[in-house]
Amino acid sequence: MLTPGAFADLLADGGKRIEGDIVWTPDSRHPGAMAFRAVVVSDAGYPLFVAGWHNPRMGKLSYALIHRQVGRIYALDLGADHPNPDGQWVGDKHKHHWTPGFRDRFAYAPSDITEPWHRPAAVWRQFCAEARIEHHGMMAFPN
Repeated sequence: MLTPGAFADLLADGGKRIEGDIVWTPDSRHPGAMAFRAVVVSDAGYPLFVAGWHNPRMGKLSYALIHRQVGRIYALDLGADHPNPDGQWVGDKHKHHWTPGFRDRFAYAPSDITEPWHRPAAVWRQFCAEARIEHHGMMAFPN
């Protein structure tokens, strides 16, 4: 189980990084969509990876930080409205933060993401900034 304090420590840890370029590949489950996975190396030894998904036909972009033992713990979604467990809708730009009771099901509208879904590299830089992930490489455009 990941406690709220452990999650906050993990997210705040500046020792997380991705080494190498990110290349998008076709998502076989969704025609026209592209995806990637990248291992996140951390000085603390967190078992993490990042997954990305982009679908230009639907105007959607998602990035998720995934803990190999807990699941998705932090994510950004652009282009799809999200219903929270309490019935409130968040909007088509939202972030998910992990909590013990609801896991990743609650979302909120972020103020730090200013780039649109069709600029995935710019959105990536903003996602990495809050997640405190350094990316030592390039991100190809998903085409």
